[in-house]
Amino acid sequence: MSSVVKLTTVRIALFGGTFDPVHRGHLAVARAAIRRYRLDRVLFAPADLPPHKLKRPLTPFFHRLAMLALAVSGEGRFVVSAVDAAGKRTRASYSIETVRRLKRRLGKRDRLFFLIGMDAFKDIATWYRPEALLKECDFIVASRPGFSLKDAFDALPLRLKPKAIVDRKRHAIALGKTTVYLMGGVRVPVSATEVRAAARRGKSLATLVPARVAAYIRRAGLYKR
Repeated sequence: MSSVVKLTTVRIALFGGTFDPVHRGHLAVARAAIRRYRLDRVLFAPADLPPHKLKRPLTPFFHRLAMLALAVSGEGRFVVSAVDAAGKRTRASYSIETVRRLKRRLGKRDRLFFLIGMDAFKDIATWYRPEALLKECDFIVASRPGFSLKDAFDALPLRLKPKAIVDRKRHAIALGKTTVYLMGGVRVPVSATEVRAAARRGKSLATLVPARVAAYIRRAGLYKR
């Protein structure tokens, strides 16, 4: 009797960001992505030294990592990763390096997605090596009211646009071996800026972040300045 080895493909989304702090909007986007794109895991990876935010002081990495761990507790398909931790690195961390670092840890059959908000994707052409990044994995762009597939197309680096094929039925843009998907319909009007402002003023965070995260912010005295 011969045994059959079943090879499975794990679908993983890398959800990067500063998460300063993580809030209910982040979690809603991740849940929607799991449902719509049949993801097995969403990997929350806080950036240690994001190049576009070096001028603004960030909450220490260990606090942001801890708040993420509290936020995803009980969510079976959510995982917190320190794949983007700088460690002894003193320069900014770039997304393409994080993606390649993660891909080396995945199986050959696994499929990686890059989960990102439209507010960040609209500036993708200004990122470090954007063309190479868009060729590394598929993208899931969480849209907001007022944005369309055309906005996602317009955000692409110029060299990729002639080769891009817009598929309006699937709300997708094909870039050869990779695809950019536009995910709409997720409306949770909250931002990290709003959370920090509320904490600074001593207001309730109950509708903005999970209860455990709100308690952590209070205990650690975060965002008082």
